[in-house]
Amino acid sequence: MRTDRADSGHDLRHHGDAEVRDEGARLTDLAVNVRADTPPEWLRERIAGSLTGLAAYPDGREARAAVAARHEVPVERVLLTAGAAEAFVLLARALTIRHPVVVHPQFTEPEAALRDAGHVVDRVLLREEDGFRLDPAAVPEDADLVVVGNPTNPTSVLHPAASIAELARLGRTLVVDEAFLDAVPGEREALAGRTDVPGLVVLRSLTKTWGLAGLRIGYVLAAPETIADLERAQPLWPVSTPALAAARACMEPRALAEAAHAAHRIATDRTHLVAGLREFGPDGLRVVEPAEGPFVLVRLPKATAVRRHLRDLGWAVRRGDTFPGLDEEWLRLAVRDRATVNGFLQALDQAVTLTRG
Repeated sequence: MRTDRADSGHDLRHHGDAEVRDEGARLTDLAVNVRADTPPEWLRERIAGSLTGLAAYPDGREARAAVAARHEVPVERVLLTAGAAEAFVLLARALTIRHPVVVHPQFTEPEAALRDAGHVVDRVLLREEDGFRLDPAAVPEDADLVVVGNPTNPTSVLHPAASIAELARLGRTLVVDEAFLDAVPGEREALAGRTDVPGLVVLRSLTKTWGLAGLRIGYVLAAPETIADLERAQPLWPVSTPALAAARACMEPRALAEAAHAAHRIATDRTHLVAGLREFGPDGLRVVEPAEGPFVLVRLPKATAVRRHLRDLGWAVRRGDTFPGLDEEWLRLAVRDRATVNGFLQALDQAVTLTRG
């Protein structure tokens, strides 16, 4: 684990959806970390029902209260955003920051937003030989903003909540991206709802589990004064009426039970995927384990060629070299159902064979 001054050596604005645009739309998608077969019919109906109210300006009070109730915090500790990605922009622009640090490899938008706002960013790079696990002591003591994902995209590592809480300091903002935490059975190691950790800011997204990437809805949980600072930086009416309807619906007991069931199903499907990937050990493939998110990270010699062959065979996977701390030998694979995984493993076998040739 080491600290590096961030540079422009990685394409921080490359994301998995680039793999399935244009001609990539015909491919079976293991590149985007959005749960398949979503949003469910009941959620589509709730969103559609909100369309009769589009003549009125959005009113987020009910949705905000629903999020607060779900996490058992006062409503003043909640801010609704146009996806979790908007929250990174707000944090970068609204807070007074002297020394921001981003823990990598992880989702690259936090660093991109900080750099766009004129900040000089340092990176703490987690290492493969350490299992990409967090060592709180590696974060510079004078950092006044620290960003870490849990479970981390793309490594699928779930850091202990206690280890992340060790990063908290008076005068430091600790940003924890929990966009995939609801895909972890029991939401183990969650910090959402905690009010005893100084400077804690937790980001949640509804786009992954519920398939709402096109609707843009997420939220921030933080101290009221931080929420107020972020809210002042938002444009008026930042979250649309359909997105607010989705937020309310996804906080209801029925939705939380469905998400919990989906998390267990994802864990079972991930176990099947990882078991199949281990069969490629003789080809040099290594899986980052234990994987806890709805995706896995693998290292494979000639991964660029393998990815190209997979595309020719009808499959899209996420390249890893755009993540700081990784290179062209890394690929991220979204977890899919058993039948899809079986088809992918067959295609991977063909791709690896073609690469040998």
